[in-house]
Amino acid sequence: MLYLNEKNIKEAVSLNEMMDVIEESFHIYEKNSFFMPDRIHVNKDDKTLLYMPCFKDSIFGTKMLSLFPENPKKNLPVITGLMLLNDIETGIPLALINGADLTAYRTGAVGGVGVRHTTPKNVKKLGLIGAGVQGFYQVLFACEARDFDQVMIFDAYSKGMDAFAEKLQKEFPDIKIIIANSSEELVKMSEVIITATPSATPVIPDDKELLQGKHFIGLGSYKPNMREYPQSLYELIDNVYVDTEFAEEESGDIITPLKENWIKKDQIKLFSNLLTGTAITGDTTLYKFVGMGLFDLAVSELIYKMALIKNLGQKIIL
Repeated sequence: MLYLNEKNIKEAVSLNEMMDVIEESFHIYEKNSFFMPDRIHVNKDDKTLLYMPCFKDSIFGTKMLSLFPENPKKNLPVITGLMLLNDIETGIPLALINGADLTAYRTGAVGGVGVRHTTPKNVKKLGLIGAGVQGFYQVLFACEARDFDQVMIFDAYSKGMDAFAEKLQKEFPDIKIIIANSSEELVKMSEVIITATPSATPVIPDDKELLQGKHFIGLGSYKPNMREYPQSLYELIDNVYVDTEFAEEESGDIITPLKENWIKKDQIKLFSNLLTGTAITGDTTLYKFVGMGLFDLAVSELIYKMALIKNLGQKIIL
């Protein structure tokens, strides 16, 4: 069995290869040629354990994550865990992959695929609200998907913003990195806006004129009580594109607009439809994703196969 860390992941697969395999996953999702039981949530106080099994014809695996929100006070990451890959015929373990790193990369790739298919090819100005770990990976993949020349960042908690900006500048020396003074300034100065926060209230202004013609990629609201977008955005869009059907049950950015009648149920479209010939409509767009085990499995399988070819990782004898 192989153990693969972030360095191995980075050496094994390119960002574009990860986005390509996510696109393949959407086709698998559309054909329903996989088996993915409901993910198991175990909650204890403010701590959460997640178990996400998934099966494809070629392989199966389970991602196990712990979410401990108080960890940053101990200088530890909020998310830790492992992805276990198994042989589909025998069940024998094939690989262990760092779960936090895998989550960061595959979620970045899902967002990057959204940028590929819901934004014009000539966009140049990117905005990010939420300067956390996932925010960094969203920018990483977005800048691979489109040729941005400016990235503006904003976070309601300003601590660490300078360090975050420096990290981005080091990664993208030819892109102008700007710290915004407000979310309003960021939206005004950006064509594509990514939101990556756990906010319970909208993180952008409720201003139709400001939001008109912008392209929004949302990943932060992964619980029913979380919401990143205001009512006025839903009045501007033709459809909301979601990665999975259960986004309607998980995200407050879908649940609340339906409940308040800001959008109709038939305006919620699967993102996979965009990959099978359906054209996106409207000059203002919203792509909302919550993720699923199929994405983890597909990216993990690719990483594992390429690691074998490139002789990467640490061999573990069971």
